[in-house]
Amino acid sequence: MQDIWIEKYRPKKLDDVVGQEPIIERLKAYAATKSLPHMIFAGPAGTGKTTSVLALGRELFGEETWKQNMHELNASDERGIGIIRGKIKDFARTAPIGNTQFKIIFLDEADSLTMDAQAALRRTIERYSHICRFILSANYSSKIIEPIQSRCAVFRFKPLRADDIKKYIRKIATKEKLEITPDGLETLIFIARGDLRKAINTLQVGASLGHKITAEVLYETTATAKPEDVKNLINTALSGNFMAARNQLYDLLIKYGLSGEDIVKQIHQAIFDLTIPDENKVQLIERTGEIEFRIVEGSNEHIQLETLLAQFMLIGSKLR
Repeated sequence: MQDIWIEKYRPKKLDDVVGQEPIIERLKAYAATKSLPHMIFAGPAGTGKTTSVLALGRELFGEETWKQNMHELNASDERGIGIIRGKIKDFARTAPIGNTQFKIIFLDEADSLTMDAQAALRRTIERYSHICRFILSANYSSKIIEPIQSRCAVFRFKPLRADDIKKYIRKIATKEKLEITPDGLETLIFIARGDLRKAINTLQVGASLGHKITAEVLYETTATAKPEDVKNLINTALSGNFMAARNQLYDLLIKYGLSGEDIVKQIHQAIFDLTIPDENKVQLIERTGEIEFRIVEGSNEHIQLETLLAQFMLIGSKLR
């Protein structure tokens, strides 16, 4: 059975964590002094939040006892007050194992907790601070109540730089004996958009078809349209040829298996590469945002996408 690469190549040490150098330096200092505050790790998915927590636990407690002294929970699974009064409080009140003064409770996706659960968590943090440290992971720290934020050191994780992702992907490709072409590597960066986990998953999916990873393979296996195809779609609509643009739209939807939200996001990204005045780009983005909202709210995505092309055509008429 083939291993899942995101786990197989997950860094075990803080030194091996990709990017986030200022954060990693502070975590290494905590590990060296065997003391740390409560913390919030905030940032986009795939930027190293969970990996950093697990690596910190290993370095604080050692390989033999780190699993016994760390308790990981995903708040998106159990987001009510019961999870705080039950599992978290039960673990927090027990003494740490080995030569350490505290244990760690890692609450992933803590921004999914209800307000009542967060209020109960605040009281638990206060009560058990003498033997327990809490690390909360969140995509949006603003969704965590202020009383918890004020009790924690907040670390903000950024999307990973393209060079960092390329370096890590090349290392995996070497170990897996894969040949990744230059255009394949650039496509991987385009698809990942700063998310290393997504980049590794995409690489593994591409590798399932063969040992040579090309841009064509990645676009086909990840339901991502080529940027030039999306750009041609927009330019066709701006030129005033609505039916041709509509045909191109449905070709993309069928060929790549895209949803309405997928194609709207790629249209939004492609707008910035158009050679038109900024004023017109603003108008296109405004229309795109409106259509994306309607699709998310449940409108028929085909009708909304055709409406978007019609609006692009009207904006294009001012350019002709």
